[in-house]
Amino acid sequence: MKHRLYIISGPSGVGKGTLVKLLLKEDESLALSVSCTTRKPREGEKDGVDYFFLTKEEFLKRVEEDGFLEYDEHFGNYYGTPKSFVREQMKEKSVILEIDVVGALNVRNRCGEEFSPVLILVIPPDEETLVKRLEGRASEDENALRERLARAKYELSLKDKYDYVVVNDDLGATVKRLHEIILAENAK
Repeated sequence: MKHRLYIISGPSGVGKGTLVKLLLKEDESLALSVSCTTRKPREGEKDGVDYFFLTKEEFLKRVEEDGFLEYDEHFGNYYGTPKSFVREQMKEKSVILEIDVVGALNVRNRCGEEFSPVLILVIPPDEETLVKRLEGRASEDENALRERLARAKYELSLKDKYDYVVVNDDLGATVKRLHEIILAENAK
């Protein structure tokens, strides 16, 4: 069996994190990529488990050395997927990378030849369901909710650039579908 890189993306509130956790629990041949960040650790976060915590200087040095599959800056902090970590993990397992649409397309454009990523976009059954999920979090005010929905429309407009589009309308069925895709791709 060949080990692959799977990139799972989708709008906020679609359930990516939950789906990835369930996939990892179900299939021990999968590993989750750990990203690097320059932000300070939050309470309970562990270096090398939640993130690799780097100084800005360390991060920018890795950028110069082409050490990331993709990277970006958000709110004054850098985030990136370390090539060496993914490469090491792929010696033993297929790797799941849970990142946004822009990051996913950057990986394909920058590193597609070496890593041959399989891009999977998880989408909601409809906009109303997504709004309910986001409102159910109770973590966004009205402005933030509008911004997330605008971002979701943008992300969904790029679905033609993905290898697979999976509707998350039933958690169990969606995990099963994702697992079927991974098994089929690993068999190629």
